[in-house]
Amino acid sequence: MTAASEPSEENALENAVALEDAVALEDAAALEETDALAADTDALAAEEKPEREVIDLLEPRQGLPPVIVTAAELGTAIERLAAGTGPLAVDAERASGYRYGQRAYLVQLRRAGAGTVLIDPVGCPDLSGLDAAMADVEAVLHAASQDLPCLAEIGYRPRLLFDTELAGRLLGYPRVALGTMLEEVLGFRLAKEHSAADWSIRPLPTEMLKYAALDVEILIELRDALDAQLAADGKTEWARQEFDAVATAPPPPPRADPWRRTSGIHKVRTKRSLAVVRELWQERDEIAREADLSPRRILADQAIIEAARSEAGKVPPAGRPQLDRISGFHARNARKHSARWLAAVLRARELNDSELPEVAGATVAAGPPPAHRWAERDPAAAARLAAARESVSALSVEHRVPVENLLPPDALRRLAWEPPDPATTETIAAALTRFGARRWQAELTAGPLADAFAAAATETASTE
Repeated sequence: MTAASEPSEENALENAVALEDAVALEDAAALEETDALAADTDALAAEEKPEREVIDLLEPRQGLPPVIVTAAELGTAIERLAAGTGPLAVDAERASGYRYGQRAYLVQLRRAGAGTVLIDPVGCPDLSGLDAAMADVEAVLHAASQDLPCLAEIGYRPRLLFDTELAGRLLGYPRVALGTMLEEVLGFRLAKEHSAADWSIRPLPTEMLKYAALDVEILIELRDALDAQLAADGKTEWARQEFDAVATAPPPPPRADPWRRTSGIHKVRTKRSLAVVRELWQERDEIAREADLSPRRILADQAIIEAARSEAGKVPPAGRPQLDRISGFHARNARKHSARWLAAVLRARELNDSELPEVAGATVAAGPPPAHRWAERDPAAAARLAAARESVSALSVEHRVPVENLLPPDALRRLAWEPPDPATTETIAAALTRFGARRWQAELTAGPLADAFAAAATETASTE
């Protein structure tokens, strides 16, 4: 390749940063037709559905229990829970946006015969006793994947799981937030004014504790109602496989180059400026960890991007970085660390070219290229993907399951890009399983996908 034809750093960075978002946008576009059909169905159902009385949940039925803060109190509560019956309702409150990381600051539990238990993980940071006592008890959570990591940090790892949000998705509910599900299924309304509160504050106000207790107040009743609906729809086994997959999922691997997720990084167009982003991001992360504060409460992403862009085109040493001209560095938490921000920018300036980050870096997604490039690179694959998406969309409508829950979008892309040969129901089912699909998903979609691939191959051959 001649020098004149080589891509510039700016273009390469823009292309690389766009890859991840392009894949997500393609998935969203592929769902539009299904969403429209589902919306029509929901509208018709709403017209036929009589209005029901909705009851506001304002107080826990048995009053607000005291918060458990000592090991002795925790031991007594665990004995009470172990003596209860049936599933265990579980919820956890974090301080996202306020504190560093995603640790739990309150754990709420409820079981028939035991009542509601509120545990302060600051005072009781080890729930391994609960884990042992509840090893054979089904845990009921809403959006379990959000809470399981912080619960695992303090020693509680449910083996048996019922996820009311996932159940709602499999049943075709258009909105699956906990408050919406409780209102739609049981006719109870929860207040949600504390959903984004700072749960790290101590002592926790009574109103926040009531809110937390009510989150598990009727979670078991919701679970039982959804379980009956799953059975009526023939989806019990689907749900079991989904719940098992969530319960046994390994922790996600650390994200490569997490600093590349800085909001607005697509505006940073040289390696040297990217190095500034990296150094400032890493410095901010270290400060945030030391202070136990959310990184964005230390320094806004926008300030990091502005600092990096202000360095573009400067020839080292280029004088003192003009961070004082950027408003974000004047915020209360940021200005206390002025010397550290300055040192971070100077470190980026002093790096050798070989030490600068690549413009593509970790933003290049593994697997097939973005599907919008398939028609040019492999028309047959593009035809397969279009036919496959149409087939899965039809199944989604037929079974009232969102496309993304019917089959992982990444599995569908990988299958269409590199299908087995021959592409039979059996070989496609095996390939989907390798790509992360659950057994029920592979069994339901493999046959229609085999037909779709055959039709796409015929159509492609006729146009050649």
